[in-house]
Parts: sequence; structure tokens; C-alpha cells
Amino acid sequence: MKRKFLGLLLCAAMVGTLAMGCSNKADSGESASGDKEDAASGGGTKKVVLITMDQMDQHWKNVDKGCQEAVKALGDIDYSWSAPDVKDDAKQIECINNAVAGGAEAILLAANGPDAVTAALEEAAAEGVKIIYVDSAANFDGEATFSTDNEAAGVTAGETMLEEFEAQGVTSGKIGIVNVNSATASCVAREEGFRKAFEGTDFELLETQYSEGDAAKSQDIASGYITQGVVGMFGANEGSTVGIGNAIQEESGSKIVGVGFDKSDTIGELVENGYLLATMAQNPDQMGKLGIEAADKLLKGESLDQTDVDTGVSVLKKGDF
Repeated sequence: MKRKFLGLLLCAAMVGTLAMGCSNKADSGESASGDKEDAASGGGTKKVVLITMDQMDQHWKNVDKGCQEAVKALGDIDYSWSAPDVKDDAKQIECINNAVAGGAEAILLAANGPDAVTAALEEAAAEGVKIIYVDSAANFDGEATFSTDNEAAGVTAGETMLEEFEAQGVTSGKIGIVNVNSATASCVAREEGFRKAFEGTDFELLETQYSEGDAAKSQDIASGYITQGVVGMFGANEGSTVGIGNAIQEESGSKIVGVGFDKSDTIGELVENGYLLATMAQNPDQMGKLGIEAADKLLKGESLDQTDVDTGVSVLKKGDF
């Protein structure tokens, strides 16, 4: 009964979706990234929806790409990508509700925060929807999680920065941290790992500032850190990393060491031009691919061999792009 009721509200919800900024373009043959979904939409018997934190980052486009590749190989899935226009809990909840109302049998979710979407996920699960996490989990038991071991990757980011300081003969100084927010579990874990790497050193890690992953806001924050005389800065996601790189670029001759997360064309240019030392490149395409494969198995009534998979991270420096 609940599914029927939600179905009756779908048209009204679609109007609300436009107002809320939750985009799902599968019906028009496009993904939320604007790319054609020739292999991914229509004709499948298992309806699966990817819901990410936002549409801004290339990282999410790569998750979508991995999903589409798996859908093409499997050939029996009706797939679409839905996402808020910006990171916002209410908008992501709207995406989840719309997916359920639209008949989704499985949702691949990158949760914006661990708690805000819990009630929506409980309702989805009560309708029989399988919840699979990609990149960032919520505090609700899903069927599986495919993500980076973010704390370990954060430690690697810190150690990468420390190695550069050692090469420069720098033994102390202030370090700025730009994060998304205090709720996104994946980015919080990265920061925790980064801070761990500096335990027992003479470096001072400043109070974290938050930008919601917006590159322009991140750049403003990073510029503020620079005025405080930092020797290094850490960005916890794609937008934060672009922001600190752009801020360092504005400082002619700056020796500030910038280390961040994620891989994009813009980050690659900043690394290759020497404004960022390195970035921790995740494997978002693997998250999407493995998530779709898991959904396919679960909807066939099969069990999963692994339910908590570390999809890995690579340190990319100049010459690696």
C-alpha cells in the first residue's frame, strides 16, 4: 500500500525535485552528469538507482561511469543516476524518496551524512529496497559497502606531506585543513588519518574549516590560512583540493605544500604545474562497478562473497597524470 501511495505522489514529487535540485535525467537518455546513458537506461528488469552527494565533482561522474560499464556487461538492469545539485541532506532525502516512489529495487548510495538520511533508508528498506553504499555509508545497515579505507588514506596523505617537509628540511610550522563538513563520514575519517600522521611531530595543525566541498569557498579558506603563514595545507575532497591548489597558485613563488584527495583534470593540472604536491586518487569507477554487480546478485537472490570492500587509493604526483 505504501508503495502505491508513494507512486501516486510521484508527479508531485517530480515538481518538488526540480525545486529541491535533485536531478535524474535517465528518462531523457542522460545521466545527471549530462552524458548519454545508451547502455544504462531502459529495457532492464532490475531497477537500480545511484544516489550521490551532489553532481559537482568529477569523482561522482566516475562512479556513474563504473556503474554504466557494469550495466552494459550484465545487460539486465534499468539504471539511473540521481543527485542533488549541491551537498544538502534534505535534497538527498528527496532523491531517496523519489527513487523508492519510482520503483527502485536497489539504491547505491553515497551518504552526505551518517544520520540525516537514516529515516528515509528505513522506509526504503521496509519496501524491500536493497541499500548498497558506495564511497560513504550512513548509520544504517546496508547490504554492502564499497569504499576507500579513508582513515588509512588520510594517514598516507599526511605521510606524503611529511616526506616532502623532510626533503625541504622543514621540521615545524602551521598546517591548514579544509574539509567538507563535520558530518560526512568519509571525509571526517580522512582528516582523522591525516592528523594521526603528525602525532609526535612539531607541526601545528590548525582548526579545521569547512567549505561544503565548494572550490571557491575552499580557495577563500585556503587564502586565509596562507595569511596565517602555513607551510602546508590539506584538502579532504575534490573541491577542497582544487581550492587549496588555486590559493597556492595565486601566491607567486610559494613553497606551501598542498596535498589533497581525488582525481580530476583540474587537480591534475595543479599537481603537474607544481601547485599541489600530490593527491590521493580513489577508484570511484570500481565503487560503481562493484556496487552494480552486488545489486545484481542480491536481486537474483544470491549472497555476496564480501560486504565491506576497500577499493584502494593511489598517491599521484607530478608526472603521474
